[in-house]
Parts: sequence; C-alpha cells; structure tokens
Amino acid sequence: MSDHPVNSLMDTSMRKIKEMIDVNSIIGDPITTPDGTVIIPVSKVTYGFASGGSDLPTKKENRDCFGGGSGAGVTIQPLGFLSITKGTTKFIPIEKYDGAADRIVGMIPEAFDKISSFISKDKKEKTDLENDLDKFDV
Repeated sequence: MSDHPVNSLMDTSMRKIKEMIDVNSIIGDPITTPDGTVIIPVSKVTYGFASGGSDLPTKKENRDCFGGGSGAGVTIQPLGFLSITKGTTKFIPIEKYDGAADRIVGMIPEAFDKISSFISKDKKEKTDLENDLDKFDV
C-alpha cells in the first residue's frame, strides 16, 4: 500500500508545508529596543491538507489508471507581542480581548510576574529578619 500514488501526493503536500512553516512563524525573532525592552511577535498558524484519488481499471492486465490530486492551505494570524522590560513580561494583544477566557490568558504573564516578585520579596524579608535576629544574643 505504501507504493500507491496517493502516498506520493500526501508526501509532497507535507514537504511543502514544512518548507513554509517553521517555529519562527509562531514565535518570531526577538527585537531588542534601545532601552533594553525585548519584543517577541506571537502568531497563530493554522494549516490543513487533503488528497484523494481514484483507481480506474484499464484494458491492460495488472495496470490501473490513477487520477488524483492534493492541496494544502496555511494561514498565519498575528496575535500580539510578548514585551519583556526590566524582568516584567506582558502580552500585548493586537486585537481587543473578546471574552473572559481571552482576558484570563492575557493576564497570565502579569500574574506570574506578580507572584514571582511576591515570593522573592517574602524570601528577602525572611532573610532580613534572620539577620536581625542574629544580632541578638539569645
């Protein structure tokens, strides 16, 4: 079955899609601004492909007439940018958030930054308290 002509059509379609799309199509190359901010473009890539064919009998023995075709489509939709400034990461959407789920996803980087700063602040306060306690003879 692997020698069937439809397999060749599928392989060609997949190879062409691989040539068009790589990881930089989804997460773009970082851009560094003069103030040190790093901006990374983020896109959504959607692709699909289809192929099919038909074997028709011929008058010659052990020989079929194959007719087939394949096609593929790719769309790249820019979603927004990741902005990294002084250790703070924000997602800046190109389009306004439509629903609650979109807003929640957009808030994840900011929430992560706040939690991280809270944890590091808490650790620093504990270290300062331990240093203050070491000054006393108990």
